[in-house]
Amino acid sequence: MALTVLVDAENVRRSLWPNIGREELVELVQRWAAREGHRPLVVFEAEESADDRIARWAAEPEGPYWLVTSDRELRERAGGHAERVIGGGAFARMLREQPA
Repeated sequence: MALTVLVDAENVRRSLWPNIGREELVELVQRWAAREGHRPLVVFEAEESADDRIARWAAEPEGPYWLVTSDRELRERAGGHAERVIGGGAFARMLREQPA
């Protein structure tokens, strides 16, 4: 089973200036995940908050996962079972620096 990477989208895209656009973030994450062999779940705000959706998924994970966010509260809620927690800014920089 592929590793799932839960991405707190707004946290990541606003971690750098200029901010990463929504579509650009999705494209960058998909390219990175394909290269690394991971399954990305890029979570944006919707009717339910992204934090709540991520925490609910992490409460009953479908296999191993990483959590990508700098949000301390979300790290507490959803990071307990994560194999790795990555800060939003570090992840955003890595995405922008990846080869095309």
